[in-house]
Amino acid sequence: MENVTNEKLMEEAKKARLMAYAPYSKFLVGAALLTEDGEVFHGCNIENAGYSLTNCAERTAIFSAIAKGKKKFSKLAVVCDTERPGSPCGACRQVISEFFTPNAEIILTNLKGDVQLTTITELLPGAFTPEDLNG
Repeated sequence: MENVTNEKLMEEAKKARLMAYAPYSKFLVGAALLTEDGEVFHGCNIENAGYSLTNCAERTAIFSAIAKGKKKFSKLAVVCDTERPGSPCGACRQVISEFFTPNAEIILTNLKGDVQLTTITELLPGAFTPEDLNG
């Protein structure tokens, strides 16, 4: 996709949300990831009867892109049906910090259209990074 706007990426996240497998919580989450070369990858939450085996939409999108050989990302949009824009869980924040530049745009939104623009640095200050392993 060329020239993917924030609005387009949010729409793609809404489409991904409809693919969620959430029979237990009924809480559908969608994510749309934009690579640096303009490709969009979708992610949805995937629940499991063993709750700890559930995977969030953000990580599904990132892992899908990595499985296709992509590792450079520029934006991530996340949408859920909440009162205010939803925010990634701690595990997703750690994964995001591994693959996004500190100031890459993260777009959080809800079905009402409320939008919060943020970065991984704001969401996870002091993140443990690959540089910490070489330190």
